[in-house]
Amino acid sequence: MSATPLPLEGVRIVDFTQVYMGPCATQTLADFGADVIKIEPPKIGDRMRWAIPGDPAGEQGPIFCSINRNKRSIVLDMRTDPAKEAVRRMIAGADVVANNFRAGVMERLGFGYEACAALNSRIIYAVGTGYGVEGPYVAKGGQDALAQAMTGAIWRRSSPHAPMGVPTTTFADYCAGMHLAQGIMLALLQRQKTGKGQMVSVSLHDSMIAAQMQEVAVSLMRARELNWGNLPTNDVFETSDGAFVMIGGFSRQPMHDIGAVIGRPDLETDPRFATHELRVVNRDTLHALLREAFRAGTTAHWIARLEAQDLLCAPVRPLAAALEDPQVRINDMILEADAPWDRLKVAGSPVHLSDAPVRAMRRLPPRLGEHTDEILAELGLAGAAVTP
Repeated sequence: MSATPLPLEGVRIVDFTQVYMGPCATQTLADFGADVIKIEPPKIGDRMRWAIPGDPAGEQGPIFCSINRNKRSIVLDMRTDPAKEAVRRMIAGADVVANNFRAGVMERLGFGYEACAALNSRIIYAVGTGYGVEGPYVAKGGQDALAQAMTGAIWRRSSPHAPMGVPTTTFADYCAGMHLAQGIMLALLQRQKTGKGQMVSVSLHDSMIAAQMQEVAVSLMRARELNWGNLPTNDVFETSDGAFVMIGGFSRQPMHDIGAVIGRPDLETDPRFATHELRVVNRDTLHALLREAFRAGTTAHWIARLEAQDLLCAPVRPLAAALEDPQVRINDMILEADAPWDRLKVAGSPVHLSDAPVRAMRRLPPRLGEHTDEILAELGLAGAAVTP
């Protein structure tokens, strides 16, 4: 335990979540002191333990480790009465119950919201779903790419000529996970005022709508599409040795500034690009001209010239190169630890508290059922047969 108490020390979370959205939410809370008890089924556990088939770490693969540090694992066969009794005792003394199952699963187990509230009126019951807790899609399977497809994120591309594709990063899961963590903390704060628990629900669908709040407002209020990636002076441009992103939309005189960078002062007076509206109409022509110019130099060359002209830009990097940037280390965005099965290297917390920095793992990502005996003893159930 740290010398300065962590913000969530003393908060206990009974965590049924699996895969990504739920576990990244509970890891966020665990990083700042919550005691997260991860309930896993026998033999397989959380499916993310096996997300990389054949990984040398087996059940402790990198994907599982990336979203399950600072937790304890208990294996319970929820078909058995002793396992259910253990859960009832956990909930009676807990602050939060979290799950991201399909609708009806927790109710069938006997641990829906009403049942948990009857055990503990102060319980915060946190639910992560695909589409919400009511409505036409309540029983529909939720998944990150599906949520991005349903909410317009995949439809909108930087160029109408670009093909649509499955997203390469799970933005919906991450956004929903952060919203779930936020909702849990808000409910805990409200409980301090009212003494009562409540239900918190977050969905992949809603989180992706919220992530597009600017686009939503323009669509609803002006009946047109806002696409920051399609602005005439914004794009990814290839160079002789790579690529960079240029965001020229913040410049008051973009044609003057971009023309100065590429040695084309005539851009400022070219009638095709005289106004923003004309640049939108003639975007393909403008970009063809810029692409030809930028291919003639290296990324470093153009970054230097663009920055000298105060145009926003950045090199396009693969993740491995991005992680070598000194800023990543300065910001404590990589946590490392030696585990019996591996040298762990995972992303750190993006939330930086001056009195409670996350610079190390208090607990390694748990082995399947690693803390079963410990937790049962705490519940007064030492030796209980919670798995067949």
